[in-house]
Amino acid sequence: MNAAFALSALVAVASTIMVITRRNAVHALLYLVVSLLAVAVIMFLLGAAFVAALEVIIYAGAIMVLFVFVIMLIGPASTAVNARAWIGPSLLGAVLLAELAWVLVRGPLAGQPAVEVGPKVVGMALFGPYLLGAEMAAFLLLAGLVGAYHLGKRR
Repeated sequence: MNAAFALSALVAVASTIMVITRRNAVHALLYLVVSLLAVAVIMFLLGAAFVAALEVIIYAGAIMVLFVFVIMLIGPASTAVNARAWIGPSLLGAVLLAELAWVLVRGPLAGQPAVEVGPKVVGMALFGPYLLGAEMAAFLLLAGLVGAYHLGKRR
């Protein structure tokens, strides 16, 4: 498990560095997707399969669609993508896919917790001891939504 965890962490760090250093927004977006998928693999390795699924669905799915819309608003001149831009993210994604296949074929991991973190446990935590934090995050998201509306509103 330590080797799989270290490999996923290495892919996450490498792809995050590539997100920061890319000048083209689409190239950075490709590496961001790989980074989010690497974090989902790490969560899966730690025994939090539900959190890993949420990571893929919410962040690598919904948030990336939002980023694609923003990039489309920037304009096609600054978002040209050549075939070479896919090589790095594809290689890192292939490493993650091979690692995940290896872990699934190998069976339960030695260091994996006996109790699986499911949706009920996450819900009980969010509406129990972490209720204040969840509500504060909701208010921050609402403030960001209102701010984005007012900034984007045409006069």
